[in-house]
Amino acid sequence: MQFLYTLVLWLALPLVLLRLWWRGRAEPGYRRNIAERFGWHDFNTTKPVIWLHAVSVGETRAAEPLVRALAQRYPDHQIVLTQMTATGRGTAEQLFQGLAHCCYLPYDYPFAVSRFLRHFRPRIGVLMETEIWFNLIRGCREQGVPLLLANARLSEKSAAGYARVASLTRTALQGLTAVAAQNEEDATRLRALGAERVEVTGNIKFDLSVPDEMRALGAVFRQRFGASRPVFLAASTREGEEALLLQALETHPVAGLLTVIVPRHPQRFDAVAALLAEKGHAFVRRSENRDVPPECAFVLGDSMGEMAAYFSACDAAFVGGSLLSYGGQNFIEACALGVPVLLGPHTYNFAKAAEDAVAAGAAARVGDANKLVESLRGIFADHARRDAMSAAGVKFCAAHQGTTASLLRICERLLG
Repeated sequence: MQFLYTLVLWLALPLVLLRLWWRGRAEPGYRRNIAERFGWHDFNTTKPVIWLHAVSVGETRAAEPLVRALAQRYPDHQIVLTQMTATGRGTAEQLFQGLAHCCYLPYDYPFAVSRFLRHFRPRIGVLMETEIWFNLIRGCREQGVPLLLANARLSEKSAAGYARVASLTRTALQGLTAVAAQNEEDATRLRALGAERVEVTGNIKFDLSVPDEMRALGAVFRQRFGASRPVFLAASTREGEEALLLQALETHPVAGLLTVIVPRHPQRFDAVAALLAEKGHAFVRRSENRDVPPECAFVLGDSMGEMAAYFSACDAAFVGGSLLSYGGQNFIEACALGVPVLLGPHTYNFAKAAEDAVAAGAAARVGDANKLVESLRGIFADHARRDAMSAAGVKFCAAHQGTTASLLRICERLLG
């Protein structure tokens, strides 16, 4: 199975290069540092290396508490942080400037993996969430690099996919030195697929703190939005969700409402701007850095790395990827900031956290866009309910903190 998997990768190589070029049209970062994707790196260090891999933006942000804890615990080590996406790398360079070397993880070709491991010679590798690369895990085992799968999650949908290549998955999971699952459901699915040495440590995203500069920027946003008008944030929206929201808001208008839409992916900023214009809605782009006129009902959040500021500036938020079947985006930061959260029916990426947030009263589940606007109207009409959801969100997040310390202990054990 490993041979067949690698053969398919080789056959797909022309498509891999074509996809890099194609994605580079909208995101130029995909056309840079291509050599790194095949194991060639020009960064050198004489320090022992601690390597973490966070595939994209969400995983990179989630890794922040652990990166900072490792940097403090091992100041004589060099932290190397890898990504696969251009936005993930941009986020890492913004967050960890001077703290970690950021680069691309090579594609899962044996020669590229081997070159990467020989170049950096990491003392330990930490894979964030569900990063199961078969040749990478095999290469680490062969070169004696202990691997921790941290903050591991595995939805029923993903587990079914891995089960279709059961022997390959079992071999890979058994090659991990340790697995730290977010909850018992994730741990059970991972064990069923063959993972050993699995423990439950919680979700590290609860340990993320909001920087003071983001809170300050949120205050600036609020002044620009209008301090007295109700502000609704549609955060991390995915393709198709904006149209549903606009239709629902047109059908069930909320008096005086300002809706701030922040698409999940920057390459969609212009597409959402075109949708707003097509619908006849006046809007202000965040990049214009100007006040929103009272008669304007929409803001397009065309910026990266400022989601905490948007959450700080709103009265209620819908967190995207959940109206349509994308699995949902991270809503924990909104709860931590005391923002009442609305979630669609599709949250399998955060299944346990979403279930617990709804049970705690920090979030409300809605079945479709019309129900979302109906619930939003209720939140704005009932100040006691809004205050209760806000307090519940802060309490909910505080009760689930502590994962970073558990992961650090596992890293210390593997490094020891």
